[in-house]
Amino acid sequence: MSELEKTVRVELGDRSYDILIGPGLIARAGQEIAARLKGKRVALITDDHVGARYLAPLTASLGEASVSVFPLTLPAGEKTKSFDPLIKACDHVLESKIERNDAVIALGGGVIGDLTGFAAGIVRRGTRFIQIPTSLLAQVDSSVGGKTGINSRHGKNLIGVFHQPDLVLADTDVLDTLSPREFRAGYAEVAKYGLIDKPDFFEWLEKNWRAVFEGGAARIEAIAISCQAKADVVAEDERENGRRALLNLGHTFGHALEAATQYDSARLVHGEGVSIGMVLAHQFSARMNLASPDLGKRVEKHLREVGLPVTMGEIPGGLPPAEVLLESITQDKKVKGGKLTFILTRGLGQSFVADDVPASEVLSFLREKLEG
Repeated sequence: MSELEKTVRVELGDRSYDILIGPGLIARAGQEIAARLKGKRVALITDDHVGARYLAPLTASLGEASVSVFPLTLPAGEKTKSFDPLIKACDHVLESKIERNDAVIALGGGVIGDLTGFAAGIVRRGTRFIQIPTSLLAQVDSSVGGKTGINSRHGKNLIGVFHQPDLVLADTDVLDTLSPREFRAGYAEVAKYGLIDKPDFFEWLEKNWRAVFEGGAARIEAIAISCQAKADVVAEDERENGRRALLNLGHTFGHALEAATQYDSARLVHGEGVSIGMVLAHQFSARMNLASPDLGKRVEKHLREVGLPVTMGEIPGGLPPAEVLLESITQDKKVKGGKLTFILTRGLGQSFVADDVPASEVLSFLREKLEG
Protein backbone atom coordinates (compact mmCIF):
# COMPACT_ATOMS: atom_id res chain seq x y z
CA MET A 1 0.00 0.00 0.00
CA SER A 2 1.30 3.46 -0.93
CA GLU A 3 1.74 6.00 1.86
CA LEU A 4 -0.24 8.39 -0.35
CA GLU A 5 -3.30 6.11 -0.42
CA LYS A 6 -6.50 7.38 1.16
CA THR A 7 -9.75 5.61 2.05
CA VAL A 8 -13.16 7.28 2.05
CA ARG A 9 -16.07 5.42 3.63
CA VAL A 10 -19.59 5.80 2.27
CA GLU A 11 -21.82 5.22 5.30
CA LEU A 12 -25.04 3.44 4.32
CA GLY A 13 -25.55 0.97 7.18
CA ASP A 14 -25.14 -2.61 6.03
CA ARG A 15 -24.56 -1.35 2.47
CA SER A 16 -21.58 0.84 3.41
CA TYR A 17 -18.48 0.59 1.24
CA ASP A 18 -14.95 1.89 0.84
CA ILE A 19 -13.46 4.11 -1.86
CA LEU A 20 -9.75 3.39 -2.09
CA ILE A 21 -7.79 6.24 -3.72
CA GLY A 22 -4.13 6.02 -4.68
CA PRO A 23 -1.51 4.60 -7.07
CA GLY A 24 -1.15 0.93 -8.02
CA LEU A 25 -4.69 -0.20 -7.15
CA ILE A 26 -5.31 -2.11 -10.39
CA ALA A 27 -2.26 -4.27 -9.63
CA ARG A 28 -3.68 -4.84 -6.14
CA ALA A 29 -7.30 -5.23 -7.23
CA GLY A 30 -7.39 -9.03 -6.88
CA GLN A 31 -6.27 -8.84 -3.27
CA GLU A 32 -8.77 -6.12 -2.36
CA ILE A 33 -11.70 -7.73 -4.18
CA ALA A 34 -11.05 -11.29 -2.96
CA ALA A 35 -10.97 -10.00 0.63
CA ARG A 36 -14.52 -8.68 0.20
CA LEU A 37 -16.03 -11.29 -2.12
CA LYS A 38 -17.45 -14.64 -1.04
CA GLY A 39 -17.77 -15.86 -4.60
CA LYS A 40 -14.94 -16.50 -7.05
CA ARG A 41 -16.42 -15.31 -10.36
CA VAL A 42 -16.71 -11.84 -11.82
CA ALA A 43 -18.26 -10.55 -15.02
CA LEU A 44 -16.11 -7.63 -16.13
CA ILE A 45 -17.32 -4.97 -18.54
CA THR A 46 -15.00 -2.43 -20.15
CA ASP A 47 -14.63 -0.49 -23.39
CA ASP A 48 -12.18 -0.98 -26.22
CA HIS A 49 -9.99 2.00 -25.24
CA VAL A 50 -9.64 1.18 -21.55
CA GLY A 51 -9.60 -2.58 -22.08
CA ALA A 52 -6.63 -2.40 -24.44
CA ARG A 53 -4.54 -0.90 -21.64
CA TYR A 54 -5.89 -2.26 -18.35
CA LEU A 55 -7.87 -5.46 -18.94
CA ALA A 56 -4.78 -7.72 -18.98
CA PRO A 57 -3.20 -6.42 -15.74
CA LEU A 58 -6.55 -6.43 -13.95
CA THR A 59 -7.30 -9.98 -15.11
CA ALA A 60 -3.84 -11.09 -13.98
CA SER A 61 -4.35 -9.51 -10.56
CA LEU A 62 -7.71 -11.23 -10.13
CA GLY A 63 -6.25 -14.53 -11.33
CA GLU A 64 -3.54 -14.34 -8.66
CA ALA A 65 -6.38 -14.12 -6.12
CA SER A 66 -8.10 -17.18 -7.68
CA VAL A 67 -10.99 -15.10 -9.06
CA SER A 68 -12.28 -16.19 -12.49
CA VAL A 69 -12.88 -13.31 -14.92
CA PHE A 70 -15.40 -13.20 -17.77
CA PRO A 71 -14.79 -9.99 -19.78
CA LEU A 72 -16.99 -8.12 -22.22
CA THR A 73 -15.60 -5.22 -24.26
CA LEU A 74 -17.97 -2.58 -25.63
CA PRO A 75 -17.29 0.42 -27.90
CA ALA A 76 -16.02 3.54 -26.15
CA GLY A 77 -18.17 6.67 -26.13
CA GLU A 78 -21.41 8.14 -24.81
CA LYS A 79 -23.51 6.25 -27.36
CA THR A 80 -22.75 3.04 -25.46
CA LYS A 81 -25.10 4.33 -22.74
CA SER A 82 -28.14 2.99 -24.63
CA PHE A 83 -30.48 0.01 -24.79
CA ASP A 84 -28.58 -2.33 -27.13
CA PRO A 85 -25.34 -2.27 -25.11
CA LEU A 86 -27.38 -2.65 -21.90
CA ILE A 87 -28.96 -5.83 -23.29
CA LYS A 88 -25.50 -7.13 -24.23
CA ALA A 89 -24.24 -6.37 -20.73
CA CYS A 90 -27.17 -8.12 -19.04
CA ASP A 91 -26.84 -11.17 -21.30
CA HIS A 92 -23.12 -11.28 -20.54
CA VAL A 93 -23.68 -11.26 -16.77
CA LEU A 94 -26.17 -14.12 -17.12
CA GLU A 95 -23.97 -16.09 -19.51
CA SER A 96 -21.10 -15.72 -17.03
CA LYS A 97 -23.29 -17.49 -14.44
CA ILE A 98 -22.81 -14.71 -11.91
CA GLU A 99 -24.57 -15.51 -8.65
CA ARG A 100 -25.34 -13.43 -5.56
CA ASN A 101 -21.92 -13.97 -3.95
CA ASP A 102 -20.09 -13.15 -7.18
CA ALA A 103 -19.77 -9.66 -8.65
CA VAL A 104 -19.96 -7.49 -11.73
CA ILE A 105 -16.99 -5.16 -12.31
CA ALA A 106 -17.02 -1.91 -14.28
CA LEU A 107 -13.58 -1.03 -15.66
CA GLY A 108 -13.79 2.33 -17.37
CA GLY A 109 -15.07 5.86 -17.22
CA GLY A 110 -18.52 7.17 -16.44
CA VAL A 111 -20.22 5.58 -19.44
CA ILE A 112 -19.08 2.06 -18.57
CA GLY A 113 -19.70 2.62 -14.86
CA ASP A 114 -23.26 3.85 -15.39
CA LEU A 115 -24.13 1.11 -17.90
CA THR A 116 -22.54 -1.72 -15.92
CA GLY A 117 -24.05 -0.55 -12.66
CA PHE A 118 -27.49 -0.53 -14.29
CA ALA A 119 -26.98 -4.08 -15.56
CA ALA A 120 -25.77 -5.19 -12.11
CA GLY A 121 -28.79 -3.54 -10.53
CA ILE A 122 -31.40 -5.32 -12.65
CA VAL A 123 -29.92 -8.76 -13.39
CA ARG A 124 -31.24 -11.25 -10.81
CA ARG A 125 -32.85 -8.20 -9.16
CA GLY A 126 -29.46 -6.97 -8.09
CA THR A 127 -25.94 -8.43 -8.05
CA ARG A 128 -22.81 -7.25 -6.27
CA PHE A 129 -21.02 -4.48 -8.09
CA ILE A 130 -17.46 -3.11 -8.06
CA GLN A 131 -16.35 0.13 -9.68
CA ILE A 132 -12.83 0.58 -11.06
CA PRO A 133 -13.11 4.09 -12.55
CA THR A 134 -10.41 5.07 -15.03
CA SER A 135 -11.22 8.76 -15.64
CA LEU A 136 -11.00 11.65 -13.22
CA LEU A 137 -14.68 12.39 -13.74
CA ALA A 138 -15.66 8.85 -12.83
CA GLN A 139 -13.33 8.74 -9.82
CA VAL A 140 -14.78 11.88 -8.22
CA ASP A 141 -18.38 11.61 -9.33
CA SER A 142 -20.11 8.86 -11.28
CA SER A 143 -18.48 5.85 -9.56
CA VAL A 144 -19.70 7.01 -6.13
CA GLY A 145 -23.25 7.10 -4.88
CA GLY A 146 -25.10 4.37 -6.74
CA LYS A 147 -26.68 6.31 -9.59
CA THR A 148 -26.71 4.12 -12.69
CA GLY A 149 -28.44 4.38 -16.02
CA ILE A 150 -28.53 4.99 -19.74
CA ASN A 151 -29.59 7.84 -22.00
CA SER A 152 -32.84 8.12 -23.93
CA ARG A 153 -33.77 10.14 -26.98
CA HIS A 154 -35.69 12.24 -24.44
CA GLY A 155 -32.57 13.13 -22.48
CA LYS A 156 -29.53 12.03 -20.51
CA ASN A 157 -29.66 9.45 -17.68
CA LEU A 158 -33.45 9.22 -17.74
CA ILE A 159 -33.54 5.41 -17.47
CA GLY A 160 -31.78 3.73 -14.56
CA VAL A 161 -31.79 2.56 -10.96
CA PHE A 162 -30.01 3.31 -7.70
CA HIS A 163 -27.55 0.47 -7.10
CA GLN A 164 -24.65 1.08 -4.74
CA PRO A 165 -21.27 -0.53 -5.42
CA ASP A 166 -19.61 -2.80 -2.87
CA LEU A 167 -16.18 -1.27 -3.49
CA VAL A 168 -14.60 1.54 -5.53
CA LEU A 169 -10.92 1.31 -6.54
CA ALA A 170 -9.72 4.69 -7.83
CA ASP A 171 -6.22 4.00 -9.17
CA THR A 172 -4.68 7.43 -9.64
CA ASP A 173 -1.90 6.06 -11.87
CA VAL A 174 -4.38 5.56 -14.71
CA LEU A 175 -5.10 9.29 -14.83
CA ASP A 176 -1.60 9.86 -16.25
CA THR A 177 -2.77 8.25 -19.50
CA LEU A 178 -5.80 10.53 -19.96
CA SER A 179 -5.72 13.14 -22.69
CA PRO A 180 -5.51 16.73 -21.42
CA ARG A 181 -9.08 17.26 -22.58
CA GLU A 182 -10.39 14.26 -20.60
CA PHE A 183 -8.56 15.33 -17.45
CA ARG A 184 -9.86 18.90 -17.71
CA ALA A 185 -13.39 17.57 -18.16
CA GLY A 186 -13.07 15.59 -14.94
CA TYR A 187 -11.66 18.61 -13.14
CA ALA A 188 -14.96 20.43 -13.72
CA GLU A 189 -16.59 17.97 -11.30
CA VAL A 190 -13.81 18.56 -8.76
CA ALA A 191 -14.38 22.32 -8.90
CA LYS A 192 -18.11 21.68 -8.51
CA TYR A 193 -17.69 20.43 -4.94
CA GLY A 194 -16.06 23.70 -3.94
CA LEU A 195 -18.81 25.73 -5.59
CA ILE A 196 -21.57 23.73 -3.90
CA ASP A 197 -20.61 24.23 -0.26
CA LYS A 198 -16.81 24.18 0.17
CA PRO A 199 -15.54 27.69 -0.58
CA ASP A 200 -12.21 26.93 1.10
CA PHE A 201 -11.71 24.00 -1.29
CA PHE A 202 -12.49 26.18 -4.32
CA GLU A 203 -9.98 28.77 -3.10
CA TRP A 204 -7.42 25.97 -2.63
CA LEU A 205 -8.06 24.82 -6.19
CA GLU A 206 -7.58 28.35 -7.51
CA LYS A 207 -4.09 28.29 -5.98
CA ASN A 208 -3.17 24.63 -6.49
CA TRP A 209 -4.87 23.45 -9.68
CA ARG A 210 -1.56 23.12 -11.52
CA ALA A 211 -0.30 20.70 -8.86
CA VAL A 212 -3.54 18.71 -9.19
CA PHE A 213 -2.95 18.46 -12.93
CA GLU A 214 0.68 17.41 -12.41
CA GLY A 215 -0.25 14.50 -10.13
CA GLY A 216 1.09 13.22 -6.83
CA ALA A 217 -0.17 14.22 -3.40
CA ALA A 218 -2.19 17.25 -4.54
CA ARG A 219 -4.14 15.17 -7.05
CA ILE A 220 -4.91 12.45 -4.50
CA GLU A 221 -5.95 15.10 -1.97
CA ALA A 222 -8.33 16.74 -4.47
CA ILE A 223 -9.89 13.39 -5.38
CA ALA A 224 -10.26 12.38 -1.71
CA ILE A 225 -11.91 15.69 -0.76
CA SER A 226 -14.28 15.34 -3.73
CA CYS A 227 -15.18 11.74 -2.86
CA GLN A 228 -15.68 12.62 0.81
CA ALA A 229 -17.95 15.50 -0.17
CA LYS A 230 -20.08 13.20 -2.30
CA ALA A 231 -20.02 10.40 0.29
CA ASP A 232 -21.33 12.77 2.97
CA VAL A 233 -24.20 13.89 0.74
CA VAL A 234 -25.08 10.33 -0.34
CA ALA A 235 -25.09 9.11 3.28
CA GLU A 236 -27.58 11.85 4.15
CA ASP A 237 -29.78 11.67 1.03
CA GLU A 238 -29.17 8.50 -0.96
CA ARG A 239 -32.08 8.84 -3.39
CA GLU A 240 -31.96 12.57 -4.06
CA ASN A 241 -35.00 13.64 -2.11
CA GLY A 242 -33.25 16.72 -0.75
CA ARG A 243 -29.64 17.78 -0.36
CA ARG A 244 -28.22 15.37 -2.94
CA ALA A 245 -29.79 17.47 -5.67
CA LEU A 246 -27.03 20.02 -4.99
CA LEU A 247 -24.63 17.65 -6.76
CA ASN A 248 -26.41 18.64 -9.97
CA LEU A 249 -24.90 22.13 -9.97
CA GLY A 250 -24.34 22.99 -13.63
CA HIS A 251 -25.93 19.78 -14.85
CA THR A 252 -29.36 21.03 -15.88
CA PHE A 253 -27.85 23.45 -18.39
CA GLY A 254 -25.05 20.98 -19.16
CA HIS A 255 -27.35 18.07 -19.96
CA ALA A 256 -29.37 20.26 -22.33
CA LEU A 257 -26.17 21.17 -24.15
CA GLU A 258 -25.14 17.52 -24.39
CA ALA A 259 -28.52 16.63 -25.86
CA ALA A 260 -28.23 19.52 -28.31
CA THR A 261 -24.95 18.06 -29.60
CA GLN A 262 -26.45 14.53 -29.85
CA TYR A 263 -23.88 13.35 -27.27
CA ASP A 264 -21.15 13.79 -29.87
CA SER A 265 -17.94 13.74 -27.83
CA ALA A 266 -16.04 15.44 -30.65
CA ARG A 267 -18.16 18.51 -29.93
CA LEU A 268 -18.79 18.30 -26.19
CA VAL A 269 -18.03 15.86 -23.39
CA HIS A 270 -19.91 15.72 -20.10
CA GLY A 271 -17.41 17.64 -17.99
CA GLU A 272 -17.26 20.43 -20.57
CA GLY A 273 -21.04 20.67 -20.46
CA VAL A 274 -20.86 20.87 -16.66
CA SER A 275 -18.22 23.62 -16.89
CA ILE A 276 -20.39 25.76 -19.16
CA GLY A 277 -23.43 24.84 -17.06
CA MET A 278 -21.82 25.98 -13.81
CA VAL A 279 -20.90 29.33 -15.34
CA LEU A 280 -24.46 29.68 -16.65
CA ALA A 281 -25.88 28.76 -13.23
CA HIS A 282 -23.82 31.49 -11.55
CA GLN A 283 -24.72 34.02 -14.24
CA PHE A 284 -28.40 33.10 -13.97
CA SER A 285 -28.18 33.48 -10.18
CA ALA A 286 -26.89 37.02 -10.73
CA ARG A 287 -29.70 37.69 -13.21
CA MET A 288 -32.20 36.62 -10.53
CA ASN A 289 -30.51 39.02 -8.04
CA LEU A 290 -29.36 36.13 -5.88
CA ALA A 291 -25.59 36.57 -6.23
CA SER A 292 -23.07 39.14 -7.36
CA PRO A 293 -22.12 39.18 -11.05
CA ASP A 294 -18.50 39.20 -9.85
CA LEU A 295 -18.90 35.62 -8.60
CA GLY A 296 -19.87 34.41 -12.07
CA LYS A 297 -16.82 36.20 -13.48
CA ARG A 298 -14.60 34.52 -10.85
CA VAL A 299 -15.94 31.05 -11.66
CA GLU A 300 -15.58 31.71 -15.38
CA LYS A 301 -12.01 32.96 -14.91
CA HIS A 302 -10.90 29.84 -13.03
CA LEU A 303 -12.50 27.33 -15.39
CA ARG A 304 -11.14 29.19 -18.40
CA GLU A 305 -7.68 29.26 -16.80
CA VAL A 306 -7.58 25.46 -16.54
CA GLY A 307 -8.62 25.19 -20.20
CA LEU A 308 -12.31 24.39 -19.96
CA PRO A 309 -14.99 25.94 -22.20
CA VAL A 310 -17.15 28.48 -20.36
CA THR A 311 -19.59 29.76 -22.99
CA MET A 312 -22.08 28.14 -25.33
CA GLY A 313 -20.35 29.86 -28.25
CA GLU A 314 -17.30 27.64 -27.72
CA ILE A 315 -19.24 24.48 -28.66
CA PRO A 316 -18.32 23.54 -32.26
CA GLY A 317 -21.08 23.23 -34.81
CA GLY A 318 -23.52 25.69 -33.31
CA LEU A 319 -26.57 25.10 -31.14
CA PRO A 320 -30.33 25.00 -31.72
CA PRO A 321 -32.57 27.90 -30.68
CA ALA A 322 -33.23 28.67 -27.03
CA GLU A 323 -36.67 27.09 -27.28
CA VAL A 324 -35.12 23.72 -28.15
CA LEU A 325 -32.67 23.95 -25.23
CA LEU A 326 -35.54 24.81 -22.90
CA GLU A 327 -37.44 21.75 -24.11
CA SER A 328 -34.46 19.58 -23.15
CA ILE A 329 -34.40 21.22 -19.74
CA THR A 330 -38.10 20.48 -19.18
CA GLN A 331 -37.43 16.82 -20.08
CA ASP A 332 -34.59 16.66 -17.58
CA LYS A 333 -35.21 14.57 -14.48
CA LYS A 334 -34.66 17.66 -12.32
CA VAL A 335 -38.22 18.80 -13.04
CA LYS A 336 -41.00 18.30 -10.49
CA GLY A 337 -44.66 18.94 -11.16
CA GLY A 338 -43.76 20.79 -14.33
CA LYS A 339 -41.74 23.38 -12.40
CA LEU A 340 -38.14 23.93 -13.40
CA THR A 341 -35.57 22.99 -10.79
CA PHE A 342 -32.10 24.49 -10.88
CA ILE A 343 -29.18 24.57 -8.51
CA LEU A 344 -28.46 28.26 -8.02
CA THR A 345 -26.21 30.14 -5.60
CA ARG A 346 -26.19 33.07 -3.20
CA GLY A 347 -22.39 33.27 -3.01
CA LEU A 348 -19.21 31.24 -3.26
CA GLY A 349 -20.02 27.77 -1.93
CA GLN A 350 -23.61 28.79 -1.12
CA SER A 351 -25.56 26.69 -3.62
CA PHE A 352 -29.20 25.82 -3.02
CA VAL A 353 -32.11 24.07 -4.74
CA ALA A 354 -34.45 26.47 -6.52
CA ASP A 355 -37.51 24.38 -7.41
CA ASP A 356 -39.81 27.00 -8.92
CA VAL A 357 -37.79 28.78 -11.57
CA PRO A 358 -39.97 30.53 -14.19
CA ALA A 359 -39.51 29.01 -17.63
CA SER A 360 -39.88 32.47 -19.16
CA GLU A 361 -36.81 33.71 -17.27
CA VAL A 362 -34.76 30.72 -18.40
CA LEU A 363 -35.85 31.20 -22.02
CA SER A 364 -34.96 34.87 -21.98
CA PHE A 365 -31.58 34.10 -20.39
CA LEU A 366 -30.76 31.41 -22.96
CA ARG A 367 -31.67 33.71 -25.84
CA GLU A 368 -29.41 36.38 -24.43
CA LYS A 369 -26.48 33.97 -24.02
CA LEU A 370 -26.91 32.41 -27.45
CA GLU A 371 -26.97 35.84 -29.09
CA GLY A 372 -23.98 36.96 -26.99
